[in-house]
Amino acid sequence: MTADPQAATKTGYDAETVASLTADATAIMARYPDPRSGLLPMLHLVQSVDGYVSRDGILFCAETLGITAAEVSAVATFYTQYKRHPNGTYTVGVCTNTLCAVMGGDAIFDELSDHLGVGHDETTDDGAITLERIECNAACDYAPVVMVNWEFFDNQTPETATALADKLRLGDDVVPTRGAASVCSFKQMSRILAGFPDGRADEGVGAGEPTLAGLKIARERGWTAPSSGQAGEPVEPVETGPVGKPGSSAERPAATPSDTAVGKDKKPGEDAK
Repeated sequence: MTADPQAATKTGYDAETVASLTADATAIMARYPDPRSGLLPMLHLVQSVDGYVSRDGILFCAETLGITAAEVSAVATFYTQYKRHPNGTYTVGVCTNTLCAVMGGDAIFDELSDHLGVGHDETTDDGAITLERIECNAACDYAPVVMVNWEFFDNQTPETATALADKLRLGDDVVPTRGAASVCSFKQMSRILAGFPDGRADEGVGAGEPTLAGLKIARERGWTAPSSGQAGEPVEPVETGPVGKPGSSAERPAATPSDTAVGKDKKPGEDAK
């Protein structure tokens, strides 16, 4: 399936934009057995053009995929990475989920909000920054975390976060904690999320020391994962090495099905008597 150029023109995009979007949308749909599965990356694609999921973008996706604008809107309003109003050049997201909040995430958000003069999902007057509260980004080992266009800035404080925001507004190159390339714009990141890589994915540090600490300790102590066993067979306990203590899993016998299940001749609660 390909876009109907005449129908797409009704969106308000000029002919050059329609041609570019149509070529990219065709490449996206070719990845999937059902072209409609390309809706999510296609929403990122139109966002990379407009800086948000505009009415024109919704109509383009609908016409291209042969679905209704209401169906496209339902998806676009469900996921927070899709913006329904113009977004800043940089989305600065402060994690305020449990661990980051405990480590100071709320204080960072409040300081940035005061410093920038905007609240959640609001954009500064210069169009540079959209500030957000965000949910867990699976970086708890670096809490509190701030993200700029979904690039990690770890172990932040109110002071470092405001300094980061000031650099972004000045147009300075800003390099994330994990990665060697400077942060790109929101539009550029949207194109990457649409599935058109910029070739920088493997630059810089991936997993840092805090992330690898548990693996390092496990290897030093000879810990191994429990074997899965076959259905109905006992599961072997985890080897705990030198840290094993009386009553630990290393000294307890493996559980058997009869230990945990109610047998034919037993009544619920009988084992507790």
